[in-house]
Order: sequence, then C-alpha cells, then structure tokens
Amino acid sequence: MRSAVSSRLLVMLSVAMIVNAEAQTKTAPPPPVAPPAEAPPPPYEPQLLRLAEILGSLAFLRDLCGLKDGDKFRAKMAELLEAEAKTEKRKDMLAGAFNRGFRGYEVIYRSCTPAADSVIGRYLSEAGRLAHELTNRFGGS
Repeated sequence: MRSAVSSRLLVMLSVAMIVNAEAQTKTAPPPPVAPPAEAPPPPYEPQLLRLAEILGSLAFLRDLCGLKDGDKFRAKMAELLEAEAKTEKRKDMLAGAFNRGFRGYEVIYRSCTPAADSVIGRYLSEAGRLAHELTNRFGGS
C-alpha cells in the first residue's frame, strides 16, 4: 500500500513538474501597447488660442450691444474646431479659450457701454490681423 501511495505521489509530482515546465516555456502575452505620444502643438498655437478667446468675447459683446450676431462668432468657432481640433485635448483647449473670452465679459458687463463698443472694435481688428497672419504665415497652399 505504501508503494502505491508513493507511486501516486511520484506520478502527481511528475505531472506537476511537467505542467510547470510547459507553463514556463509558453510565451507571455505581449505587454499592452502604450497610446501614441501626442504630437507637439503647432507653432501657431498661441495665436490660435488668442483668436478663439476673441471669438468668445465677440460672441458675448456683440449680442449684448444689440448687434445680435453672436451666432456668427459661434459658427466661426465651430469652423475653427472642425479644422484644428484633431484630438479631444486640443478641442478642450480651444473651447476653453472661447469660453474664457465669453465668460470674462459676461461677468463684467450687464449692458452695452462705450467701453464695450471700444473693445468690440479692438477685437475685430485683432481677430482680422490674427486670421490674416495665420493664413499667410502658416496656411497651406
């Protein structure tokens, strides 16, 4: 009886060693692939963020001052996002700049004032200059 038990133990030990050896020779699954590194921002990133912020400011101020064309500036922002926001992070940055411009004036102004009219004029001029610079300096042919 003792030899039968010893034989079974030897068989079980041998099987365990074979299973263990087979497990060690199997190749491990490849490590998970890291997501690709995000591309660096384009060289015109500061100008683009400033343009987005100005569009947000104009969307608020133009409606506040009775011009009722704030949707035009929202549409321009949507076009900008369509063209430039290739990743979620980039979209968040651009939309954040637009919202910062909008909310910055929303907090300050409750009615149109001469100062608000002045800001509108300056921002229209700056937006035109930025758009021209971005197109001519960085735009593709």
